[in-house]
Amino acid sequence: MHSLEQLEKQQVGLRLPRYLVEEIDELTERYSLNRTDIIAEAIRSYLETQRIKEFYKEFDRSCATLQKTLDEPEEAQKLQTLDALIDEL
Repeated sequence: MHSLEQLEKQQVGLRLPRYLVEEIDELTERYSLNRTDIIAEAIRSYLETQRIKEFYKEFDRSCATLQKTLDEPEEAQKLQTLDALIDEL
């Protein structure tokens, strides 16, 4: 959850292609929202998608490292404890 200070709105300027502004304006009329709400939600959605992609990318990398360690006994011997394995990942 965000603090009240973090929720405070800050004005930023940006330039968008005309077609995007027109699409945003169509949504503002259809759903009785304003441009700020639509753009903020689009950015929130994009950022969340990027966080999820990064999580799965990191998870896949960790799984590949674990599989390599399991497939190569000499590597597994180097990691003598579970803590060492977790640190390695």
